[in-house]
Amino acid sequence: MSSSPPPRKPRRPKPAETANADSGPLLDLDRYVPAFITFIANKLSNSATAYYQKNFGVNVTDWRIMSLLAIEPGIPAARICHVIGFDKGPVSRALSVLQKRGLVTIRTAPDDGRTHSISLTAKGRAIHDKVIVAAHERERRLLSVLKKDEREVLIDLLRRVHGNLDAVKGVGGPRDYS
Repeated sequence: MSSSPPPRKPRRPKPAETANADSGPLLDLDRYVPAFITFIANKLSNSATAYYQKNFGVNVTDWRIMSLLAIEPGIPAARICHVIGFDKGPVSRALSVLQKRGLVTIRTAPDDGRTHSISLTAKGRAIHDKVIVAAHERERRLLSVLKKDEREVLIDLLRRVHGNLDAVKGVGGPRDYS
């Protein structure tokens, strides 16, 4: 009768193998702007999804799409992807769900049979009109620590940074060897 050896415990790294603050450059998370933007966006998105899902039955991706369709009725999916910065897959899945729920209509574009015209239905617009009230209140609370002129400066700065995103395309990726 043979017995199997006891399972091995995971090997702990030796002290010399662990990272050390002196072993290389580190980000200063109190000053690294991309981290701030990412952390803020993630936390805003997560709390918005929880609130919007509970109160209106839509998640934050649905809301972003619906808000854009309210601004630009009849736009194609490619425009939605471009404006909100999502890949086609998540937008396509969200649109499919929104269409099944009767919140959007997707029709062949009258001027180009290869694209689709996407619009809110009356039901979708009614939900949009409820969510926008909550969205404005969330924004008001978020920015309540700023004076009016500071809010305007922040909006201007964010517009400029957003407009400069092409400056970082391809920088720092796996094929960037500079």
